Amino acid sequence: MPSTEARALTKVPEVTLYFWIIKILATTLGETGGDAVTMSMNLGYLVGTCIFAAIFVVAISAQIRAAKFHPFLYWTVIVATTTAGTTLADLVDRSLGVGYAGGSAILFVLLLASLALWKWATGSVSVSTITSHKAEAFYWATIMFSQTLGTALGDWMADPHGGFGLGYEGGAIVFAIGLAVVAVLYLRTRVSHTLLFWAAFILTRPLGATLGDLLDKPHSSGGLALSRYSASAVLAAIIIGAIFLFPQRAEQQRVVGTG
Repeated sequence: MPSTEARALTKVPEVTLYFWIIKILATTLGETGGDAVTMSMNLGYLVGTCIFAAIFVVAISAQIRAAKFHPFLYWTVIVATTTAGTTLADLVDRSLGVGYAGGSAILFVLLLASLALWKWATGSVSVSTITSHKAEAFYWATIMFSQTLGTALGDWMADPHGGFGLGYEGGAIVFAIGLAVVAVLYLRTRVSHTLLFWAAFILTRPLGATLGDLLDKPHSSGGLALSRYSASAVLAAIIIGAIFLFPQRAEQQRVVGTG
């Protein structure tokens, strides 16, 4: 029988420029939102992590049960991973005394292990292959590790106490340059697009973390001292508007069968 080609829809969005814009906004919201709960509400990193972990569990359960791609649900889960990642990284780095270097190293190993297990279990870590619950579970586990790692990297780069001391603006510039390099490699070389996707996904998190810290940290720490509540509300409103305005289509997977 001749082969026929179909396209199976995944439950994750197509990776476009709009995807990256919303991703950076979401990671910035994760930083301001996480800090609002742990610092402004003075609940601490452990309580904050528990709160956002619970939100993540509810959101990811709805995402996995969903039969198709829902933009608002998907980005709700992303925001949940960024806020949980923010508080978890701060808990490990600061409250547990592991430090930025130690926390980043641990999270980097966990991220690589997640990707390796995903590759071993399904044969691919490409977002275009996420059409099963198993692949989706690995996808979200990898994202959680990458979001938490990104927070630790952002703090390590910017913080003058125990970090490189580049400040929030300097840290944001470094990670923006890193993303620009990834974009050039994507457009001009044959480097694996899957590898470059995950590199960009990881780098957008510390970029958002440093931008979020720039917005809400006090002047004495190099921030703009904006209200964490106001900054989070404005970012959330922009994300909602972007989801409405920017095309949000499901990533497609090519499936070859017999007809």
